[in-house]
Amino acid sequence: MRKWMALAAGLVMMGGALSAPSAVNAAEGGKRAEKSAGSFYLKEGDRVVFYGDSITDQRLYTTYIETYCRARFPKKHFTFVHSGWGGDRVGGGGGGPIDVRLRRDVLPYKPTVVTICLGMNDGGYRPFDQKLFDTYVQGFRHILDTLLKELPGVRITLLTAPAYDDVTRTAGFLGGYNATLIAYGEAVPALGHEYGLVVADTNAPLVAALARAHTANADLSSHIINDRVHPGPGGHVVMAAAVLKAWNAPDVVSEIDLDAANEKIVRSSNTHVTLQRPATDSHTVTFTHLDNALPWPLDRDPAGNPDTGLVLAVTDEETALNRFTLKVTGLTAAKYTLKVDGKEITTLTKDELEQ
Repeated sequence: MRKWMALAAGLVMMGGALSAPSAVNAAEGGKRAEKSAGSFYLKEGDRVVFYGDSITDQRLYTTYIETYCRARFPKKHFTFVHSGWGGDRVGGGGGGPIDVRLRRDVLPYKPTVVTICLGMNDGGYRPFDQKLFDTYVQGFRHILDTLLKELPGVRITLLTAPAYDDVTRTAGFLGGYNATLIAYGEAVPALGHEYGLVVADTNAPLVAALARAHTANADLSSHIINDRVHPGPGGHVVMAAAVLKAWNAPDVVSEIDLDAANEKIVRSSNTHVTLQRPATDSHTVTFTHLDNALPWPLDRDPAGNPDTGLVLAVTDEETALNRFTLKVTGLTAAKYTLKVDGKEITTLTKDELEQ
């Protein structure tokens, strides 16, 4: 991905996409621990099966995970299969008993990675019931034992059931159904520890996002999980981010650090930068860069996905997984205008560019 940039007093021009530093970026500053792309959970040639109920069958968090992987690792080859079925529990459901489901919808694909997202239906949409919980744990064990036996070497990621919305609406009974899901969710890391599996908590991040969104925009927040069970696109971004973080997904798309005064590339990460000869204007820096990856595409369309914009505004998902940064020191003017392909994006101070 080739980009061109000229930096001048009062003018910054760049081909491609670059965001102004957000409040979360500024707050985190140098505290961020950079992740290594080499430590990402998926490996070259992995075949991933997403297994679960109707929330998986929505093909949203699964597609967001796939999109991230293809954008951030364009030269690697991964295969993704969506095997969700509405109404599923650990014992199966509308798609047949669990052994039918596994032997038809998972095993034939010979996956090297399987994610499992169950529990929303297992709690029965009522207060915690020990008998139902015991069935859930026993059924989950059966799934894990079957997969590990039939797919030697398979790597499994367990997801807690995502949130039932008791945040933007009044709970239907004392404590609310999400309290039941939280209790079920406690079994998931316990199983993960016992079997040596990766665990991603999707419930707590969704509850936190709902709470912050409700404070920011009470009316729109109720659309994040419109029917209280199935998240909309914004909610699925949170779910996808939870899995990607558990997979140690790298946050950096590319980073560029320039010393304008000395015409020097201080640092470049995941990109190849070439400085050009200075323009006549002594305040101008021009360079090209070829990035090794693309940003995680997140649809902010206010008409189609208004809840996504709200979720991104109240969470750190972009700063945690989608950092594309430019730092320029040695500048002399007080302010600069950022342009992308000739389009004015924002105005930044000298201090902001230095950060």
